Amino acid sequence: MGNVYGYMRVSTKEQNEDRQVRALHEAQVPEKNIYMDKQSGKDFNRPRYQQLLNKLKSDDLLYIKSIDRLGRNYEEILEQWRILTKDKKIDIVVLDMPLLDTRRGKDLLGTFLSDIVLQVLSFVAENERKNIKERQKEGIEAAKLRGVQFGRPQKPLPENFMQISNRWLLGEIRGSEAAKMCGMPVSSFYRKAARSRKGK
Repeated sequence: MGNVYGYMRVSTKEQNEDRQVRALHEAQVPEKNIYMDKQSGKDFNRPRYQQLLNKLKSDDLLYIKSIDRLGRNYEEILEQWRILTKDKKIDIVVLDMPLLDTRRGKDLLGTFLSDIVLQVLSFVAENERKNIKERQKEGIEAAKLRGVQFGRPQKPLPENFMQISNRWLLGEIRGSEAAKMCGMPVSSFYRKAARSRKGK
């Protein structure tokens, strides 16, 4: 029997990893052997996962809370599973899915069943990622239709802006001079002057 490791992942810094921590502690994974990334599961270019991959050796045991914590890309989950179990020759236990425990069912039927379960769960994980992105997109579009502004709020134009931009348009002053008189960067002055002309 080799070393026991645990892997956790949350998509954002705001997400809470307590459930995963508790599950790995209950599985008696040593604290020093728990690796965590705060990153999207769309691929496996994650620093802590890559460190773990380099650390793992034959006969080690890896615990994860659920398959979507490993990743959310169908093909890449299957590829990483193959690397871990076939190339690295480690065992994996997915705590939320007892059928995904490579320590048991090493015969042909057991391998076949775990392969089917893995493929189904990997598909579900990727499909959920796509659904999340679609819901986000729909939410943003709906908010825009309601008039919600995204990004930094626009600063109000200086009181002298129209007068100065008109002088600039008439060629009385240069753009850099006009921007300075309005107290804004040159690029902002040009952009807002163009926008005010369109609005006329």
